[in-house]
This record gives sequence, C-alpha cells and structure tokens, in this order.
Amino acid sequence: MSFQDLESGRRDLANGRQDSTQAVAAGLFQITTAVRNFERLVNTIGTPKDTPALREKLHNMRLQISQLVKDTSSKLKRASETDHRAEVSASKKVADAKLAKDFQNILNEFQKLQRLSAERETAFAPLVPREDLPSSYAVNEADSNSNKTLEQRTVLAESRRQELVLLDNEIVFNEAIIEEREQGIQEIQQQIGQVNEIFKDLAVLVHDQGVVIDDINSHIENSHAATVQAKTQLKKAAKTQNSNSSLLNNPRCPRVLQSCHFLPLKCLYRLKIIAAPRLSSCDLWLAAANPV
Repeated sequence: MSFQDLESGRRDLANGRQDSTQAVAAGLFQITTAVRNFERLVNTIGTPKDTPALREKLHNMRLQISQLVKDTSSKLKRASETDHRAEVSASKKVADAKLAKDFQNILNEFQKLQRLSAERETAFAPLVPREDLPSSYAVNEADSNSNKTLEQRTVLAESRRQELVLLDNEIVFNEAIIEEREQGIQEIQQQIGQVNEIFKDLAVLVHDQGVVIDDINSHIENSHAATVQAKTQLKKAAKTQNSNSSLLNNPRCPRVLQSCHFLPLKCLYRLKIIAAPRLSSCDLWLAAANPV
C-alpha cells in the first residue's frame, strides 16, 4: 500500500467522522424542536382544548421523539467510538463531547415531560366533542324538552326500550374511553422505561467523553508547562550569553587569557580566571587567539 493510499484512507475516515458528528447535531436539533412542541401539547392537558384528537397528537409525538432518540443515540455512539484514536483531532473530540452533554440535557427534559404527561392524562379525561357522543345523549335531551303529546305517550314504552339500548351503548362508549386512557398511560410508562435505558447508556457515554476531554486538557496543561519551562531556559541562556559578552568586552580580559591560553580549562576554572558555566572552550580559544 502506497503513502497516497494511506493518506486517502485517512481523509475518508476524517470525512466520515465529520459526517457522523453533523448527523448527531442534526438529530439533536430535531429532538429539541419536537420536545418543545411536545411541551406545548402537555400544557394543554386539562384545558378546554384537551380532546381525544389532542391525546392522539401527544401519542404520535411521543413515538416520534422516542424514535429520534434511538437513532441519534446510535449515531452518537458510532461518532464517539473513533474519538479514542490518536489521529482524531482535539476539536472533533470536544465537539462530540458537547453534543453528548446537550443530548443528555434534552433527554432529561423529555423524561420530565413524559412523567408530567402521565400524571395529567391520569387526572383529566379528554373533552369529547358533541358530535362524537352516542345518540343516547340526544335522546335524553329531546325527552326532557318535549311536552309528551298523546302520540309520544303511546310510543313511550318503545322509546324507553330504545333508550336502554342506547344507554348500553353509552356505557360501552365510556368504557372504551377509559380503556383507551389506560392503554395510553401504559404506553407512556413503557416509553419512559425505554428512554431511561437510553439515558443510562448515554450517561456512560458522557462519562467516557469526559475522560477524553480530561486527557485533552491534561495534554494542554503539560504543553503549557513545557512551554513555560522552555521560555525560562531561554531567558537563562540569554542572560548567560550577555554575561559572557561582558567578560570578553573587558579590556583586561584578553591579556589574562593570552597569558593563560596554554593552561588547561580545569586550571582556569580553579584559578577563577573565568567562570566555568559562562565561557566555552571555543570562547577561550578565540579570546586567546585575538589579544588586544
């Protein structure tokens, strides 16, 4: 495999990681928008606008958000798997960690709204529109407002019989509403459990991302410390160089060095003619070879 092939593979991998991060960001945006709409619907429960149609919207919205959460969670896991590789940039790791944290926050908010929705749907029954009521309601109302003419009295027995039949229909209708509410609440509890599982997995993912970020911060701190230390050494070296220059510029220094240039360096150090750390052997040779 050639060097060009390796570089091409790295570019493709980098593009794939970038696409995965963008996909997670797009999914997170969709979830946030859907949760805001879901919140408005939850706040409508128990108001005059609370109808079976509203409950149906809540149900569909809840399913939509749950599916978005599952899809985005899978994408985030795939995007984060590559963050432990050495060739991944620090900016990519930080971006994925921020997305994971934002995902955790919006998921926590969705959980709270789900619990609130379950509480309100249990406490309040939806208002059934008049046109959706069984015909027994209309019969009862017409019965109470009539003057009971002779013809009505002759068919009273038949009317009462029909009324009993319609009353049975009304009971069945109400039981159906109650059963539908109970099923809806059970679905809410089930979806809350599913989101809880995703939330647990996400908490582990956020923790792992935090470890990655800590490693990045540690490398940054170590690099900063090394930079500071290097600057300190450069300052010391510059100070030493300035001291050496001052010594060589002394008018008496070259004559002393000229008279001692045949001595070993150790002797010069011991006689304290020069300071050992301030002049190299090259500096001494140059000073002795060029007397004033």
